[in-house]
Amino acid sequence: MAKTLILRGGRVIDPSQGLDGVMDVLIRDGKTAATGVGLRADGDVEVVDVTGRIVTPGLIDLHTHVYDKGTSLGVDAMRLFHRGAVTTLVDTGSAGPGNFPGFRSHVIERVPVRVLAYLNVSFAGIYGFSKRIMVGESGDMRLMAPIDTVEVADANRDMIIGIKVRVGRNASGFSGLAPLQIARQVSDRLGMPLMVHIDEPPPMLNEVLALMRRGDVLTHCFRPFPNCAATPDGKVHDYVLDARERGVIFDIGHGMGSFSFAIARTMLANDFPPDCISSDVHALCIEGPAFDLLTTMSKFLCLDMPLVDVVRAATVAPAAALGRPELGTFKPGSVGDASILSLDSGEFDYVDSVGEVLVGKKRLNAFGVVLGGEYHSCPKPERS
Repeated sequence: MAKTLILRGGRVIDPSQGLDGVMDVLIRDGKTAATGVGLRADGDVEVVDVTGRIVTPGLIDLHTHVYDKGTSLGVDAMRLFHRGAVTTLVDTGSAGPGNFPGFRSHVIERVPVRVLAYLNVSFAGIYGFSKRIMVGESGDMRLMAPIDTVEVADANRDMIIGIKVRVGRNASGFSGLAPLQIARQVSDRLGMPLMVHIDEPPPMLNEVLALMRRGDVLTHCFRPFPNCAATPDGKVHDYVLDARERGVIFDIGHGMGSFSFAIARTMLANDFPPDCISSDVHALCIEGPAFDLLTTMSKFLCLDMPLVDVVRAATVAPAAALGRPELGTFKPGSVGDASILSLDSGEFDYVDSVGEVLVGKKRLNAFGVVLGGEYHSCPKPERS
């Protein structure tokens, strides 16, 4: 690996610094050193011409499931890295305290791409999730493991950045708010944020948001009815507005059944964009409808969300949610990660979680990716 890398002549979009223009990015010794026009460096320098491409800080997918071969829903982290130009993957509750050591040893410490995790408050994490078996881990209160969760999270703070709990009819059966109330205690004990999955009631979305605090993440925030954030008359529920005012973070978490174009249109029309855009990619949606982070980002472009805002929601915004300010930015001294993208025009079919098809005219594709100062080209996209 060359000690110095220059990405030459791309359109650099870095919302953390308000950058949007044609310039270079210089990365030295695995750290971002500078952005600007006509950058030069001495010594062993690798120059990659990215003219006509978009260059962003390394993309962060705030919601993935990458405990590959350790859980039935896990996918290969390196596939998301190479095909999606994602440099930070956040696994959201695949593992609980009972199997996190295996996740750390067999995936997190072995793959080159950066993997961080929300630890599931349920002992074995998401253990029964496949095409034939669907067992919500929060439905059996015997599996709630607050003491073990505190111990494991506290011992792995380098990789565990928060606590995950899944509530809703599919994830928690008729346990109601109890799993969330337990996770709230764990979060408070550790001083870590919560990520909360919500699906169909019970419980109700307003009850869930009432227990969430500044820095907590509500994922599946643009999910379809029922338990959606939009009112029948095209507004945003007051309790949703109140939660954002209190500092709750709203994350897309597309997944298999958790994103609706109709709800997204309503929320955007009410000036309520998501804080973070994530894929919730797992074994049952990696071949559609979610596919990957770039597909989810492209859907928002085709819903007329500005490109700069879409990039913000996949870089500096999730970095802030993670409490990792060195990620998602090209500020000098930050990690030397970058995503190089093409913005292609044409007619592209996008599908949401309820089967609505949107024919969009834009698509983001991966061209290259830089991780810790090392450049990798990306394969041509499999989907047009």
